[in-house]
Amino acid sequence: MAKNKKAKKPANPVLETLSTVIWALGIAIVLRTFLFQPFHIPSGSMLPGLMKGDYIITTKYSLGYGKYAAAPLPFPVKKGRLFEREPNRGDVIVFRPEGDDKNFIKRLVGLPGDQLQVQKGRLFVNGEAIKTELIGEETYSNQFGKDSIAEAWRETFGTENGHIVFDTQKNNPLDNTSVFTVPSNHYFMMGDNRDNSFDSRVPVIKGGAGFIPTENLMGKAEFVLLSVDDDFALFKPWTWANMRGDRFFKGIK
Repeated sequence: MAKNKKAKKPANPVLETLSTVIWALGIAIVLRTFLFQPFHIPSGSMLPGLMKGDYIITTKYSLGYGKYAAAPLPFPVKKGRLFEREPNRGDVIVFRPEGDDKNFIKRLVGLPGDQLQVQKGRLFVNGEAIKTELIGEETYSNQFGKDSIAEAWRETFGTENGHIVFDTQKNNPLDNTSVFTVPSNHYFMMGDNRDNSFDSRVPVIKGGAGFIPTENLMGKAEFVLLSVDDDFALFKPWTWANMRGDRFFKGIK
């Protein structure tokens, strides 16, 4: 007679679900730590390229992995970045100022050893004015939600195609600075909305960014995933029309 085969125990649905969730979380953590991370733009300091309400995707591997690579979890790097890759002047980067617990996004304008100064709203690097060209005027929504007018300038670093920066005020205190010398293993960042950006021109104790240590870089901004108005709410379907349809998968220059 043939022996009876043991009946296979039915899988426990609770354990299967738990296993699936753990695997999914593990994969998500690995992707977020080593490849991509989303960030939300909370202000207009990077206008016109980035708008308040944009959700952007950054790449981690493009810079290497510093101490905030897995934030809010600790990452075992004290100085520098694991598999470090040097960023380029003009890159838009997410970082965390030293001594602050908030993430910033700005444009990298100063490399280690550079001397930078702003005079009458124009950026000078190592004594030479960065190439700029007046494009015209643009209407934008200011921090109070009202329409304002800005001068739009095309700023170009080296051989890149250039990016647009805003000049919204004349004789703003940030338009004229002393000379900043970027320390070794640090970077200097500025917002594209130059008169409305607390960046490396302003020390951390006054709400700015100061000089950024190399290990505090988190990711290079690559593209806008989606963008929403202030009235958008995920769990209120009647607000979904407040998505900005022209900004899906928009590249960041």
